[in-house]
This record gives sequence, C-alpha cells and structure tokens, in this order.
Amino acid sequence: MTKKEKVAFVVETLERLYPNPPIPLDHKDPYTLLIAVLLSAQSTDARVNTITPKLFALADNPYDMIKFSVAEIREIIKPVGLSPMKSKGIYGLSKMLVEQYNGVVPASFEALESFPAVGHKTASVVMSQAFGVPAFPVDTHIHRLMYRWGLSNGKSVVQTERDAKRLFDKVLWNTLHLQIIYYAREYSPARGWDVTKDIIFNTIGRKSLKQKKS
Repeated sequence: MTKKEKVAFVVETLERLYPNPPIPLDHKDPYTLLIAVLLSAQSTDARVNTITPKLFALADNPYDMIKFSVAEIREIIKPVGLSPMKSKGIYGLSKMLVEQYNGVVPASFEALESFPAVGHKTASVVMSQAFGVPAFPVDTHIHRLMYRWGLSNGKSVVQTERDAKRLFDKVLWNTLHLQIIYYAREYSPARGWDVTKDIIFNTIGRKSLKQKKS
C-alpha cells in the first residue's frame, strides 16, 4: 500500500468504529475543560472525571477558584498525581484569567501556552475541543500508534504532530485525534497488546515490530 492508501484506510476504519467520538473529559465550558486537561497530565481521564466534580462544585470559574489557596486546591486534586505542580498551575492560570482576560479563556494558542502548567498539547486540546479550531493534540496513545502504523518515526511528539498534520486532511484533525485515542485504548494499548485484534496494524503496521499477544 502507498502511504496515501494507508492514510485512507486509517480514516475509513476509524470512522466506521468511532463515528462520533465523545470528548473523554467531563466539562461544561472552556474553563472547566482547560482545568480537566491540565489535571489529566500523567493521569487517566477516568481518574480525572472522578475528581473534577468535587473541584468544580467549589469553583467552576476562575473568580471562585482564586478564593482558594494553592494548598486547598492541592488537597482536592491529590488523587490525580503531580498535585504540587497542578495546583499551582490551576491557581496561577485562574489568576491570569481574572487579571488579564476578564475571566474568559482566550481562543489563542499563544495565550493559552503562556499560562502556568499549560503546554502545547493542553492548548491544542482546548483549541480543538472547546473552540473547534483545527488542532492535532498528540498524547502517548497517538504517538505510539503513529509509530506502530509506520506513519511517523516515533522520535518525538513534535515530529509525530508534524507528520499527522501533513498526512491527514485538516478538516479531520479534531475528530481524528479522538478516534485514534479510543482505538489505541481498545485495540492497541501500550501493555497487553493483542496484535491479532489490531485491525489497522495488521493491514498497514510496521511488520518489524515485535508482535505480542496479551
């Protein structure tokens, strides 16, 4: 198969399996999504979704959030891990939103990436899922699968994002990155990977990879 044919196969397969992929992090607006994505770093969406209801019941907007101390925020979010850094980030970005943006999350990569604890991936998720701006956030799942499928060299998430944006039509990005995540969790996990069930890998994948059954 040519690379163009491989890309078409990926898109067709994912569209068939996940025609309407939901956003995995529970939220109600750009602010709560931003906080949820920040919390998801080196954690799972499921774990974050168990913590955010308690946090948002106390503060679901930046004005209420800065009424709490970093220590108080940290106590609530401890179960998701990296709570010292994340609590400082939540307080810091909330303060910036109040002081510089009238409490409104800006629809700007540059502005989002200027907030504490917010990197390019987090900004990309918010721009994509909250504002509908074409973006291709690359997490560990997407990075792993783009390499397994032979569509990127696996050397860095920066390169993987560049390759994904080059190979897939821009109009697909916002849905496709979610579809890949759901596929990775179900058919191509990092551990316990059963290659016999991995439809896409068996059709277009790097055959040099060691094939392991769970």
